[in-house]
Amino acid sequence: MNKNLLSSRVQQLSPFIVMEVLEKAQVMMAQGEDIIHLEVGEPDFATPEPVKEAALRAMREDDTHYTHSLGKITLREEIASYYWKKYRVEISPEQVIVTSGTSPAMLLIFSALLEKGDEVILSDPYYACYPNFIRYIDGQPVTVPVGEEDGFKYQPEDIKQHLSPLTRAIMVNSPSNPTGSVFSAADLKALADLDQMIISDEIYNGLIYEGEEHSILEFTDRAFVINGFSKLYAMTGWRLGYVIAPREYIRSMQIMQQNFFICASSFAQKGGIAALRDCDKAVSQMLSVYNERRLYLLERLKKMGIATRHDPSGAFYALANVKRYTDNSYDFAFQILEEAKVAVTPGIDFGSNCEGYIRFSYANSLSNIKEGLNRLEAFLQSLG
Repeated sequence: MNKNLLSSRVQQLSPFIVMEVLEKAQVMMAQGEDIIHLEVGEPDFATPEPVKEAALRAMREDDTHYTHSLGKITLREEIASYYWKKYRVEISPEQVIVTSGTSPAMLLIFSALLEKGDEVILSDPYYACYPNFIRYIDGQPVTVPVGEEDGFKYQPEDIKQHLSPLTRAIMVNSPSNPTGSVFSAADLKALADLDQMIISDEIYNGLIYEGEEHSILEFTDRAFVINGFSKLYAMTGWRLGYVIAPREYIRSMQIMQQNFFICASSFAQKGGIAALRDCDKAVSQMLSVYNERRLYLLERLKKMGIATRHDPSGAFYALANVKRYTDNSYDFAFQILEEAKVAVTPGIDFGSNCEGYIRFSYANSLSNIKEGLNRLEAFLQSLG
């Protein structure tokens, strides 16, 4: 397509490379290749039965119409109760906007916060889509490099050097995609003490294997929280998320929701209610399996000499340091796909400071992870 036909807003979006790896892998599979998928961050578990049953019941009862633009009040009450039970944080259901996944939640937040040229501080590495959302709203992502030595976590002194009169928010993602790092209470309090608006992506909360998990709302009410059902409850295709926002932003975000999205799916919202009420046992079982895979993956990466200095303790991702093999993770990931038949995500998808790394998702069976790592090890040995 002729770029002149596209708006400048669209032209400045970067490709989502993990999807390009997946799509290439799918083409190869259609041609008869046996591909091990360690690239995509999608739970390989079925959605828990109580969720499916609740949605089916809603459809049978003709609960298939528009809901309140903020979302069903019962779901918003359950979300408020969930944050109280887990974090002892008191929020009003009127502070919750239920969205069709977390991507619309980000669009609402950045649209409410940013004027042209305003800045949002991100760590580098970051979730690949964050800068695209910010640029799409005509904002400017400002990245703060974080490294292995700090467990890929922000240091407040480094953030302070990047603050400016145009700073509108600091974004944090804990547990993190792509690093699997988890911010402690002290880490989050240090961010809150910077006295800036915080945008906290908590979509992987609940997927913690060591230590305790926390919400930014425990430490400040100057915060937007992004969360949803895709990762913890294996509900990626349900497209159900939410944002918890300061009261003063709710009305403007509600108006945007009415115009852009109307509301989230009515019967998916019924599934969300069931997830919060009835799926603790299913989540616990998934968490145990994820941890078994995590420990195996980390052991193998260490034996191959490509593990990072700190073990990831959340989400379902691990980075591997492959700098001794390449300085071009994009080409290297596609070489691994072509030659080893293993799909991984190149670090460059997550920012320039993630170059020289590849990301593994262990949201796949242990047998597939073992086979994928066997193939990868043989491939690395062939490089010398």
